[in-house]
Amino acid sequence: MKTICSAMMMAAGTALVAPWPVIAQAKPELAYQVTEGQNLNAFVRDGRVAAHLLLRNGTDPRILVAFPAGNSGVGLWFEPLAKPATWRLEQPPHPTTAPGIAGPQPAVVTIASLAAPELRIKQAVMSSVRFLRDYQAIGRFPPDVSSTPVLAGDTIRWSRPRLDGKPGYLLQLRVLAGRVQGSRIVANGGAPIRLEITASSGETPLTGLAQADLLNARAANDSTARNALRFLSYREKFLAGSWRFQTYFGRDTLMSLRLLMPVLQPRAIEAGLGSVLARLDASGDVAHEEGIGEFAVVDRRQHKGSGDAAVLDYAMIDDDYMLAPVAGSYLLDHADRAAARRFLRAPLVSEGVQGRTEPTGAALVRNLCFVTRHARAFADAPAVEHLIALKPGRLTGQWRDSEEGLGRGRYAYDVNAVFVPAALDAAARMMKAGLLDPYLMPADRALLADAGRMASVWREHAPALFSVTIPNADAVPAVRRYAKNLAIPAEPAVAALGTSPLVFHALSLDQQGRPVKIVNSDEGFALLFAQPSAADLDTYVSTAMRPFPAGLMTDIGLLVANSAQADAATQGRFTPAAYHGAVVWSWQQALFAAGLERQLARPDLPASTRSVLTRAQSTLWRAISATRATQSSELWSWAFEGGRYKVVAFGAGKQDVDESNAAQLWSTVYLAVQPPK
Repeated sequence: MKTICSAMMMAAGTALVAPWPVIAQAKPELAYQVTEGQNLNAFVRDGRVAAHLLLRNGTDPRILVAFPAGNSGVGLWFEPLAKPATWRLEQPPHPTTAPGIAGPQPAVVTIASLAAPELRIKQAVMSSVRFLRDYQAIGRFPPDVSSTPVLAGDTIRWSRPRLDGKPGYLLQLRVLAGRVQGSRIVANGGAPIRLEITASSGETPLTGLAQADLLNARAANDSTARNALRFLSYREKFLAGSWRFQTYFGRDTLMSLRLLMPVLQPRAIEAGLGSVLARLDASGDVAHEEGIGEFAVVDRRQHKGSGDAAVLDYAMIDDDYMLAPVAGSYLLDHADRAAARRFLRAPLVSEGVQGRTEPTGAALVRNLCFVTRHARAFADAPAVEHLIALKPGRLTGQWRDSEEGLGRGRYAYDVNAVFVPAALDAAARMMKAGLLDPYLMPADRALLADAGRMASVWREHAPALFSVTIPNADAVPAVRRYAKNLAIPAEPAVAALGTSPLVFHALSLDQQGRPVKIVNSDEGFALLFAQPSAADLDTYVSTAMRPFPAGLMTDIGLLVANSAQADAATQGRFTPAAYHGAVVWSWQQALFAAGLERQLARPDLPASTRSVLTRAQSTLWRAISATRATQSSELWSWAFEGGRYKVVAFGAGKQDVDESNAAQLWSTVYLAVQPPK
């Protein structure tokens, strides 16, 4: 790994580092800014150019530009400052071109200033966003992708082709105020350092979904969410989030489609479903994430291969069982029958099975057969060992995909109690509607004919395996101890619990079937995808809505995990600084809100249960409204000050394991999930 301190080179002239003319002076089709915590974010999309500029404030300044094209980016990290400093964006990023090995390539140029005496360059990284992400998190990236800076007068430039010789990357700083001294950019007197920043990627641009093809007239008039969704939406795929997950993720796509479906145009829904179906493997397994661009080049070389074909990750298990209920919702409940048949007939070029072209309907049947085969063991003999487990050797497998997110459990509640029966139900519904008839082989038809019976067994037996009951005499002291450790009040939570036992669904089960005793927000999946009994709605919704740390509610949102009833070691892994700890995820609140609305639409619930759901709805929307400014963020943490919880941007604290995305696909779902009238 080379740093500028050891690799700075002097250029013979300035031809290589001269500024390039801006080619798009008109207002871009999309341009907006978001400040979150220590990060100033500016987004632009116009034709072939789409880019996210991030300027990091504070004592650890950073310049980063991420491109949806190839999930690529360029980043420059500086040594820590003695005092915090704040970037000022004088000219937002706008499209231009930069020279590449195959001719001009898309670029952005911006002007920013920082009131600091000097900036000492630490490291530049230009490659896949996944390598930039690794460097930010753990300080490492593959040595092969390092680049040597070139200095000429007031300009520093990093550029290189991709490792396989294809068009690559460029980052150029032109010092407009200040001066370059070796590996330092030094201010002139007390004036701010002022930089013109040009960034470029030669990866193949994506095709943005036009505004008319994205949202219908029912979408909320929320400019922040609309901007984020537009930046993340392309004909080829939806991006999970920017800057850190700027490519296809199966789970993120499916959950976002389901929650946004009432306000999405058919072309957008079909683009998202098509991207998931195109990445199925030969067995019907849904791909979790794709590795593309230079990441694919490096990964294939490391495995003694070559080329840049996408490297698809099939390690997750929840997405396999999400596809059927989401596809079924579109095909049976939203699209008219002619549109559904047209979509299923459309040819699909498979990325998961290289070189395979098939009708979209045939790919969907492949997934339904995958679901049914894997669900059969439990349907025939409902026991813990027949549940859907995480894949061997892994601690992750569903949306809580940090290493500690499932509390080291092996069987996830949401997958087994909600998604497997929902997938089987969807398969049975689609079979009954006859939509799949043209794509069924005799063996497929025989297998899927049993989906309805299997769904009934799963619904009846799987949720009960996760039920936890803690006597009040044990639950209350645990709440008090936990509250003391976090320096938050316990009495509101204790009062809400009263004399009742604490009943909830475990986050997961361990290998022996023992529950991981963490109160969690995954009950929202049951509200949206299942049909719980009135008694279960009364119990489990009430648990979630109690004040933290008896339940999950705070002034600034619904937490995704409460480890008050777990042992001390587990509590240490579920802190407000943990990615899936005692933090708020925007889309999980939306999931819960959408689920409450769905349950309240049922005609079969007694008035007492409707009252529980209505109170929960009011409590939840009060918290959502209180944090409206952060809704499009991925997640946030909190501090307790002045008798109240307050929002703290995740990543702003030194103990936070990572930082939040400023634009997150499934955080835009409030365009469809709206407060009750």
